[in-house]
Amino acid sequence: METFGIAVVLGVVEGVTEFLPVSSTGHLIIAGHLLGFVGEKAASFEVAIQLGAILAVALLYWRRFLALLPTAEVSTRSSSTLNGWAGVLRLGLATLPALVVGFLARHAIKERLFTPSAVTAALFVGGVVILIAERFASRRRRYSSVESISIAQSLGVGLFQVLALWPGTSRSAATIVGGMLLGLDRKGAAEFSFLIAVPIMFIATGYEMVKMRGLFAVEDMMQFGVGFVVSFVVALITVKAFVLFLGRGSLVPFAWYRIIVAPIFYLLTRSVSF
Repeated sequence: METFGIAVVLGVVEGVTEFLPVSSTGHLIIAGHLLGFVGEKAASFEVAIQLGAILAVALLYWRRFLALLPTAEVSTRSSSTLNGWAGVLRLGLATLPALVVGFLARHAIKERLFTPSAVTAALFVGGVVILIAERFASRRRRYSSVESISIAQSLGVGLFQVLALWPGTSRSAATIVGGMLLGLDRKGAAEFSFLIAVPIMFIATGYEMVKMRGLFAVEDMMQFGVGFVVSFVVALITVKAFVLFLGRGSLVPFAWYRIIVAPIFYLLTRSVSF
């Protein structure tokens, strides 16, 4: 497949999977393997298109981020605990654990967890955990919305986000399931997951781009640009559709999808070195 065709396909894969509870890492590994697009250049490309998906969420929830400014005038949700310094504190508590653990354990993660068997296990176990969480949540009679999220809930979701450092787990799956288990409704858990994705993914992506700056050649910029734009547009559509779906649906279909995809992933990648 030609360079721009690869950029479009991977941009679509990133945009669709980044914020769904299915593991964007696993899907990008499979797509890159099938397209023959692997190695250091592929890794730097994935970083670039991930930034497109992050910016899509920043655009969709720009009012939320504006409301974090203590001096901002917010016309709606004036009593939300995500406004002003209270919101900054909650997003900070939900972001800090994964940043600290991710930085301290970054070498061990790359050496031991970026393997076909490890990612396969994360995909499968994550699907089972989602099914358990949905069964538990269906028995709960009272939920809290994201507008009243507490400090304890924010920190709890942050601790769940640490689990996403295991490739294949899915950051969205870990944080949404964590939010549900801590008493948030599905939609609220998903929206908080999207919000805390922006700071941690900006930091992680920025760190990776600085490390990989020597790999970026001028002739690669057009390919990166195409993948970035495609990822941005597809992520915009996917996030909006996912939030609407959670208004009535559950995470069960995504759980079964992960369970089915796990052995396929292993068969396709068992002879591949990530």
